[in-house]
Amino acid sequence: MDRLLHALAAPRRREILRLLRRRERSAGELHRALRGLTFGAVSQHLGVLEQAGLVSVRREGRSRLYASRPAGLAPLRGWLESMWDEALGALKAQAEAEEARVVAPAGRAGGGKTGRAGGGRPRRRGGMA
Repeated sequence: MDRLLHALAAPRRREILRLLRRRERSAGELHRALRGLTFGAVSQHLGVLEQAGLVSVRREGRSRLYASRPAGLAPLRGWLESMWDEALGALKAQAEAEEARVVAPAGRAGGGKTGRAGGGRPRRRGGMA
C-alpha cells in the first residue's frame, strides 16, 4: 500500500496514468505529451508506477509499451471502502441512538400520549385555544 500511495502522490505520475487510461503508449509518446519533463524523468516515473502495480509493460520490437492497470488500485479501493464502512457504521449507530433518545420519552407509559388528536392537552371551550 505504501508503494501505491507513494506512486500516486506525484502529480506527474497521475498525469501519466491519465494518459495511459485509454490506450497503451510508449515512453517516447509519454515524453512528448508531458512537456517540460526529460525522457529520463518519464522513465523513472514509469518505473515507480510499474513497481506499484499501476502500469504494465510489454515489449514490441525495440519498444516498450506501457498500459494502465486499474486492478493495481484494488488495495487502495479496499482500504478506502473499509474506512467509509467504519465511518458510515458509526454515523448510523449515532443516528439510531439519537432517534431512540428522541422517540423514547414519547413512547413511555404516561409520557404524554393520551389518544387525543390535540397532543394530550384538552382544549378550552369558548374563547382562545
